[in-house]
Amino acid sequence: MPIDRNMRVLIVDDNQAMRRMLSDILRAVGFRNFQYAEDGRLGLAKLASDKEDYGLVLLDWDMPVMNGLQMLEAMRANPRFAEVPVIMVTAEAFSEKVVQAMQTGVTDYVVKPYTPATIYKKIGHIFGEKL
Repeated sequence: MPIDRNMRVLIVDDNQAMRRMLSDILRAVGFRNFQYAEDGRLGLAKLASDKEDYGLVLLDWDMPVMNGLQMLEAMRANPRFAEVPVIMVTAEAFSEKVVQAMQTGVTDYVVKPYTPATIYKKIGHIFGEKL
């Protein structure tokens, strides 16, 4: 089944330039439906308040108020969001952090800095289609 490029993608990162870069990377391969949040608390609020579900979340780890791991934990505890694919896009490169994210239920993990090809590969792997 082809990737639905109209699916809603939530990009959660406290850095506006990173949010813009991720959406530009995805826009280059046809994605168009983006929402943004500056921290995990706002990301959870966006997930909960929107009537339409999200098909993918790109999530930073290091953010104020609520970090990415805390948001991921809350998502996985909520049946509505438990199966939403989450790619953690972070500077946290230590193996302990990767293991912690995997144990919490992250779908995949990308360490900053990254290339667009890395993002495409991760999304393609999740949805079973090469971008």
